Amino acid sequence: MDWSHYRFRSVWDLSAAPDAVFRVLEEVESYPSWWREIRETIRHDEDTGVVRIRSFIPYELLVTVRAERRDPEAGVLEVAASGDLKGWARWTVSARDGGARAVYEQEVRVQRGLMRRFAVPGRPLFLLNHALMMRSGRRGLAVYLARG
Repeated sequence: MDWSHYRFRSVWDLSAAPDAVFRVLEEVESYPSWWREIRETIRHDEDTGVVRIRSFIPYELLVTVRAERRDPEAGVLEVAASGDLKGWARWTVSARDGGARAVYEQEVRVQRGLMRRFAVPGRPLFLLNHALMMRSGRRGLAVYLARG
């Protein structure tokens, strides 16, 4: 088993319309205003940028993201990731009971040295860290959408 390899899946049920959720998720620059663990986003061009992340563990990750798929009709946003994390992430937004369901999937390999060195003993903490970050993001997005 490669202890530096992670697969994540989170489901966020939201009371906003799917197109509104998609538009916010598409605006990566807005993430720091509603998702406290996303500390900064720096756009390099239309399809690439850098995201600075720091969650419960006091350890910062810098990830360069490149748009791979942006399909409003299918509700899919997908990026390739490089830097401290290498792999991909995808949002899929669909209608659900008068609101929206946003499914986040991610498959990455940790590239950063310290996290790789602590891959085995740190794995439970890294998984918890990710779960807390995702819970915070769902709450932040729900509040952001409710404010309009």
